[in-house]
Amino acid sequence: MNKKELEFILQKGEGLKIEFKESLDKSIAKEIVAFVNAKGGRIFLGINDKSEIKRINITNRLKSQVQDLANNCDPSVKIDLETFENILIVSIPEGKDKPYKCSSGFYLRRGSNSQKMNRDEILSFAISEGKIRFDEQINKEFKFPQNFDAKKLNKFLRLGNLSKTLNNKEILLNLGVAKREKGELLFNNTGVLFFAKEVQKFISWSVFTVVLFKDKGGADIIDRKEITGSLFEIVDKVMDFVKLYAKVAYKFTGKPQRENIYEYSFEAIREAVINSVMHKNYFEHGHNNILKFFPNRIQIENVWIKPNHFILGKTVFRRNKIIAALFSRIHFGEKLGSGMERMRKYCKKENAPFPKIDFTGSYFYIVFKPTKSYLEMAGKELVEKVVRKGGQKRWSETVGKTVGKTVGKIIELIKGNPSITRDRLAKKIGLTVRGVEWNLEKMKKKGLIKRVGSDRAGHWEIIKKNKRGKR
Repeated sequence: MNKKELEFILQKGEGLKIEFKESLDKSIAKEIVAFVNAKGGRIFLGINDKSEIKRINITNRLKSQVQDLANNCDPSVKIDLETFENILIVSIPEGKDKPYKCSSGFYLRRGSNSQKMNRDEILSFAISEGKIRFDEQINKEFKFPQNFDAKKLNKFLRLGNLSKTLNNKEILLNLGVAKREKGELLFNNTGVLFFAKEVQKFISWSVFTVVLFKDKGGADIIDRKEITGSLFEIVDKVMDFVKLYAKVAYKFTGKPQRENIYEYSFEAIREAVINSVMHKNYFEHGHNNILKFFPNRIQIENVWIKPNHFILGKTVFRRNKIIAALFSRIHFGEKLGSGMERMRKYCKKENAPFPKIDFTGSYFYIVFKPTKSYLEMAGKELVEKVVRKGGQKRWSETVGKTVGKTVGKIIELIKGNPSITRDRLAKKIGLTVRGVEWNLEKMKKKGLIKRVGSDRAGHWEIIKKNKRGKR
């Protein structure tokens, strides 16, 4: 501290990181915890709240009293003491073990005031600092073995290549999803999210919503589903939805098998879906994780709480440690927080642009664009040339227009039953009736199929083309 710095502080006055006190009193303790719970700050003893220097008699006893107030906070606060012209400057760093409290309660620095937090504010603060974790909380509604699904546990063990050398109870205890108490086996929320018969009966907001839009703005919905089940089942079901609607271009290279050029990097999207359910803020009940499939992009969004000092791609962040550990056991992501790096690797491998990532204090968004290889292939016309050389037929390199997997499934089902109804198609493919109707209309416009007769008594016909492209 020097005279010029002090003059500047006096001119500026009290603020987020500056507090003036004319003398020592018990309120110093609340100022200390308010600063340590926020971004840190300094208390100037010997200056009144009008920024007037009053000076104070600085003794070893005074310093000890201030130090005792800091030590008596819970947890204790490390402070630095500095003197300048009969002013005692108490420097408080930002805390690493928040929230802190003094004998009169929890305080937080807001502007130039230190305000006492109420119950809900304390709870939210503790959650944001990771002191209270949803995945560790015991679910009092879940009863073992009535609500437990042994098949899901066995599937989990198979996915992780884990041998079943212990009984179910011992396995659950070792996985950290249950504990024994008074002769009962109590499940935490992680155990419920992974191994309950009806997960959403206990944690209804663990649903993952997937939506297919017809337009880029998201006004016209073709298909929408609420994906339920255990977390590792939800990941697979979401990816089934993505693969169902993602397009593929075919490249014929003269080899026995054609080369498939997919619209998106499925591995990168899968990594994002895993991270979405792994790091979801499950304390928030009003918002599902959502995957939005637009004609030109896939967007995943979820509610979260931005960690303090979070730097995307650098900060090792695990909101739900037990959930993360279980996903790691079945090779769905890793505990070391390397999800971004894996996405980068997958995108590079598939010649896809790295997704755009954005976040606020409460929402996280990640947007995927089609792979560059797919866009190059999809932009070319279908050209198949037969080249005869030495009596042998050879196919030149060709590129197919995008043919959705849904279209292929519909054609196969029509071949097997030309009279198949829209309702039956929807059940077989796993779409809504509206989704099937949209695909059928699209196929009719492209000249792939036609309807013969009435909707009730008629049938479908697949339109075949000759070598010259004429019907």
